[in-house]
Amino acid sequence: MSLKSFDDAVALACELASPLGSESVALHEAPGRVLAMPVLASRDAPTAPVSTMDGYALREAELSANARLRVVGESFPGRGFDGPVGSGECVRIFTGGPVPGGLDRVVMQEVVRRDGDIAAFEQPLGPERYVRAAGSDFRAGEALLAPGQRLTPAALVAAAAADLGRVEVYRCPRVSILATGDELAAPGEASARPGAIPDSASFGVAALAEAWGARVTARHRLIDDRAILEEAAATALRDSDLVVVIGGASVGEKDFAKAMFEPSGLELVFSKVAIKPGKPVWLGRAQGRLVLGLPGNPGSALVTARLFLAPLLAGLGGRDPHEALAWSPMPMAEALAATGDRETFHRARVTPGGARPVENQDSGAQKALATTDLLVRRLPGAPALAPGEAASVLAL
Repeated sequence: MSLKSFDDAVALACELASPLGSESVALHEAPGRVLAMPVLASRDAPTAPVSTMDGYALREAELSANARLRVVGESFPGRGFDGPVGSGECVRIFTGGPVPGGLDRVVMQEVVRRDGDIAAFEQPLGPERYVRAAGSDFRAGEALLAPGQRLTPAALVAAAAADLGRVEVYRCPRVSILATGDELAAPGEASARPGAIPDSASFGVAALAEAWGARVTARHRLIDDRAILEEAAATALRDSDLVVVIGGASVGEKDFAKAMFEPSGLELVFSKVAIKPGKPVWLGRAQGRLVLGLPGNPGSALVTARLFLAPLLAGLGGRDPHEALAWSPMPMAEALAATGDRETFHRARVTPGGARPVENQDSGAQKALATTDLLVRRLPGAPALAPGEAASVLAL
């Protein structure tokens, strides 16, 4: 299988990233989820005219110079005044309180002098009525949120205002992460075994997956034993929508990342991509599930996860997968050398002067990742960039 360009590989991944179906969830379980059905208001908002100020509700026609009106009741949010309001009368009202029928203006309390049950209106008043009309926000049956919209904190306010206890959302992708390699040990245990290194990549990949809407249902650390790996692959395919394999993607004697899925009928979508870092990244399908293979080096694993896993999860979870690759221009804070024959993604950080590449761009560098919050994209054969020139960047 030929080496794919980055754009071609991403296009293939996005074509496969279709929503997994929907489910109904309670509103408190919905933050971050993606709507599968529109949110339709079940009632008008507000359901009746309400005051936008603390003050006095009255008839505009009775608000003459030096008007004095008798206060006959009070209107609070959720508990309005239901009695009659005759000529020469008004109602004490509070913000959000229903405006009694027949009244059409609220005068804020700061410009009213109260004398017992008499409200005196002696100051010049402006034209503002401080009344929010019934249905002025939205009407019953109106679509407040559209399918495909992510339930951000602001969107959740609208969903709750629609007076709905549940919403129909796309199902979260279930992800299994299989980190392979005899050398891997659980963090905190590597020092006890000669030759062992902490398994760091799977923690970053799992966190990235969850940030893009996945439920990481399993994360395993596996030795390079083909029988063990094949069994783990079969289990992961049974229990997941997408399996991520970290490591074992090269051509060494113990690189079984693809081979472990062969008994499950692996079909490769692409096997390598012309990028740096991350050339060994691959994508396939087995038993109706997606399988993404990431390089074993932590830097490469995290970069390729951001470039391929994020759009896959976005699409599986009901979003447009291309949203995950929203590149934007940013000036460089320091020079960048010309690019070689592979598309290159520099790890960088945001500074007041723009994007500044981290010092150590090695695929195995881990300390540098702690200060990395951007990827800088450079096309093959791109010329050197001077400080202040713009490059395409993506939030990591």
